[in-house]
Order: sequence, then structure tokens, then C-alpha cells
Amino acid sequence: MESWDHASDEVLLESSAASPDAFGAFYRRYEERVVRYFVRRVGEPDLAADLTAETFAAALASSHRFRKRGEPAAAWLFGIARNVLAMSRRRGRIDARARRRLGMPVLVVADDALERIARLDGEAMDLLNDLPPDKRDAVRARVLDELDYSEVAARLRCSEAVARQRVSRGLSDLRERMEGA
Repeated sequence: MESWDHASDEVLLESSAASPDAFGAFYRRYEERVVRYFVRRVGEPDLAADLTAETFAAALASSHRFRKRGEPAAAWLFGIARNVLAMSRRRGRIDARARRRLGMPVLVVADDALERIARLDGEAMDLLNDLPPDKRDAVRARVLDELDYSEVAARLRCSEAVARQRVSRGLSDLRERMEGA
């Protein structure tokens, strides 16, 4: 069995059709981030788990179409996540089309996993709140409120370049703190 842990995201996606382990490595790399993305938006661990499963099923089903076009694979994955969430909100339910197409069984999430998912958002918010106010406010505006950089700059009363710098430094600090936790 080949280890994919050090392969780039792009190589993992391009290799997914031939090697399920490649997609498994991609999944492990992004699972927690995608779960956090959904927990922040829907507030319910079981819904976040379902949306995460559908996102990764859709990513697996379309991994053969992934082409690096200047944006990283993470942006491609979170684009899928946004679409899954939007479609679910439009329909008033979670669409499991990609999971059905792949023949995946119905998702059953154990209580301990739901508790872990619920803690993820709290831990992330604690780390975010521990950032200095300028970085915290910039990250919150860009990531949680999904504002573009010009809107972040207007909210923070600074230039767009400064807003980008604060977001970048804040995310870097968060990443370091999460890896250390």
C-alpha cells in the first residue's frame, strides 16, 4: 500500500480513480475543516456530518474532473461544500444523490462522534477568540461572515492590503495553534 500522506492535494485527486487510498488521504486531510465549515453554518452536529459526507461523496465522484486552474484543491472542495449546503437549503433537506450514486450506505453517526463534532466548533471559536483583536476581527469577517476583502477592509476601516495581511496572519496563527493543540 502506497503512502499518500505527503502527496499534494492535486496529486491525490488526480490519483483517486486509480487508488482509493489517495482519496482517503485527501479526505483525512480535510475532513475536520469541512465539518467545522458546516457546524458553523448549520449549528447541528448530525446535519454537519451528513453535509460533510455528501460533500466528500460529490468530490470523489467528480475527482476525475478536477484540474488545477490557479486555485488550490481546498478551494475546489469548499466550492463543492458551498453548493451542497445551498442545494440542501433550497430543498429543505440534505440531498444524498452523490452518496447514492456511489452506492454508499446511509450515514449513521455514533453519539460520541456527534459530541466530537459539536466540540470542534467550540474549540475553533476559543482559538479564534484568543487571537489579537485585529487578526480575530479580520478572520471572523472573511471566514465566518464570508465577506470579500474590500468589505473586510471597510468593516475594519483599513486598506484592502492591510485586511488581507491581517486575515493571512490570523489564519496562520490559527493553523499553528490548531496543530499544537
